[in-house]
Amino acid sequence: MKVASFWVLFGVTMAIYLAMVLWSLPLLSAAAGGLAPFDLRFGYSLTEAQAFLAALPPEQNAFYANTQHLLDLVFPPLWSLTLLFAIAALAPPAIGASKWALAALALPLAFFDLMENFAVDRMLAAGADGLTPELVRAASRWTMLKAGLTTLVLTLLLILLIAHWVRRPRKPAQP
Repeated sequence: MKVASFWVLFGVTMAIYLAMVLWSLPLLSAAAGGLAPFDLRFGYSLTEAQAFLAALPPEQNAFYANTQHLLDLVFPPLWSLTLLFAIAALAPPAIGASKWALAALALPLAFFDLMENFAVDRMLAAGADGLTPELVRAASRWTMLKAGLTTLVLTLLLILLIAHWVRRPRKPAQP
């Protein structure tokens, strides 16, 4: 991928991310009396899911299912691709084509996030009183898989960034 194309991908991805983190998710949290939306948790219980849905007014439930999830339909594939190309670009040249296998660790992120969104949509439709333990467990499992893999992939990216910085050529010191 060309460097300019990567930065366009990164910019679009971050614009959507910022829209969610600075606008839609805080709006949902405020509407639910300060409770964190499902997307911002590392798993949740039936009781926690019921409390959030009971606190969320109907118009904000619709906002979550429509506006937030529209943003979160586009974000996961863009995020995975951004991470994929960043890891591939920063991987040590010595590993050759294996850099793509390493970078492919980022691809399941999109799947986990989209499955989380599907499960959360089902919870939003069911409402606090219609939740089942199985539905909440499934949604929470996708959330935890997404969060765990995100931590792993971002840690890998940080290590690659540090290694890239360490191995880059240095200019001689100027007297």
